[in-house]
Amino acid sequence: MENNNKNFDYIIVGAGSSGAVIASRLSENPSVSVLLLEAGNKEHFFSQMPMSFGMFINKPGVNWRYRSQPEINTANRNIPIPRGKMLGGSSSINGLVYVRGQSLDYDTWAQHGNKGWSWKEVSKIFNKIEGYNNTDDASRGSSGPLGISQLEDRNPLYEALFKSAESLGYTRNKDYNGYNQEGIAKIQATIKNGRRMSVDYCYLRPAKRRKNLTIITQAHVQKLLFINKKCIGVIYKFNNKDYTVKSNREVILSAGAISSPQILELSGIGNANILKDYGIKVVHNLPGVGENFQDHFMPRLQYKLKLKESSYNHKAKGFNKAWEMLKYISLRKGLFSMPAASVIAFLKTNSQIEMPDIQIQYIPFSVESLKKRVFHNFPGMAAACYQLRPNSVGSIHILSNKANDYPAIKFNFLSNEIDRRTTIDAVKIMRNIVEAQPMDHIRDYEYSPGDSVKTDDEIEDFIRGNAETGFHPSGTCRMGSGSNSVVDNNLKVHGIEGLRIADASIFPTIPSGNTNAACIMVGEKTAEIIKNFS
Repeated sequence: MENNNKNFDYIIVGAGSSGAVIASRLSENPSVSVLLLEAGNKEHFFSQMPMSFGMFINKPGVNWRYRSQPEINTANRNIPIPRGKMLGGSSSINGLVYVRGQSLDYDTWAQHGNKGWSWKEVSKIFNKIEGYNNTDDASRGSSGPLGISQLEDRNPLYEALFKSAESLGYTRNKDYNGYNQEGIAKIQATIKNGRRMSVDYCYLRPAKRRKNLTIITQAHVQKLLFINKKCIGVIYKFNNKDYTVKSNREVILSAGAISSPQILELSGIGNANILKDYGIKVVHNLPGVGENFQDHFMPRLQYKLKLKESSYNHKAKGFNKAWEMLKYISLRKGLFSMPAASVIAFLKTNSQIEMPDIQIQYIPFSVESLKKRVFHNFPGMAAACYQLRPNSVGSIHILSNKANDYPAIKFNFLSNEIDRRTTIDAVKIMRNIVEAQPMDHIRDYEYSPGDSVKTDDEIEDFIRGNAETGFHPSGTCRMGSGSNSVVDNNLKVHGIEGLRIADASIFPTIPSGNTNAACIMVGEKTAEIIKNFS
């Protein structure tokens, strides 16, 4: 094992949506030294192109390509779990949909004893993040580092979807990230001038020239180092050699909801019984590590359309594909400048509930399979939905004492009756909008799963056998003060000195929507906390 002779004030593990932000903000102070370790490489050349999410969803090298354990609730499938493995983390491979979540999400966090995390407090941080100019809403930020834009693309499909939703009593929403999330709207995306706004581009790129910031890629952290119960550094592998680097102040673990609990357990922090099973010395018994795992469970429908111009399937093939690529290179417009969805809806499955409980996304293209991403030869569209705040929780735990071995990921989807009922209702509502009269001139028929799936039992069987993760793993190092929590409201690991966790793993409950925005918020807030206590 080789020593890195230079100590750093702060060592950050993981250059994703939280870690990259923390590295950028802490290195603004020239008197402190910051080391950022990333297991992946530099941001991929094609990552700047928004539509690259289709290219990267199963690509080795830039994607960890995790898979869940087979579970009876999901037809014993190994569900793919893409996670970014490069500078920018999953913000460099995601579908670019920008959602803050609901005020209810963060007020719930605060009510669980997490002082400083209420909506009143975190909304100020969202404002600080945002570079969004398509609003006159004072609750939105316009001068922040993260470029955000509303979809500019025009398509007869979108207006038909809006009118169909309105015919069923749903409302249009000018800004679902404003005061009220409910309604149907065009997507807001982390895209500006046709370029993906990853945290690598928006936060790290301006900071890389700072002499006090060191970034090492292809550095896979093996474990954390301790003296008694104080974290003093990390061991990482680079070019098949182990290196030791130590911190003067603290280590910040931002490896994500899958890797952060894995690294903790490999380092001796977690449920003592699990650690002993793999011959790992127990540094601190913390049973909440790897528990409280949540994600969104997303069934997807596909439709054949009547109007060629309503679908982009034909634009992704042959000469048209080459033309679209040329259009992107020269103008930063067209198919390759688009996010993963175009129209989004936050709706209620029950009029008696206070806030929307489901999210629906409508997509102007369709594919043979999510893995292969082969576009259909006919004009098509897709529709996907999920319950915003599922009650089902799973777990993530190590299967060996080696960092290269993936952990056991158990979703436990639909184990709660409310989740089962809500997800079935979400599919019905999603269908109703597409099947309403204003869509008649565009919609042909439902291609998948089709007319054979009608009853609740048939819809449930389809969901269990076909739905995928919403790509929002969270909660495995829960923030709180209870027995199943891992960090306090300042994100310090309970019972350990010199160690914080800052990523989606700290979410006490999953936010209502896509989680990239919340992860960036966590990064900004963590940097503020550290600066205030320094």
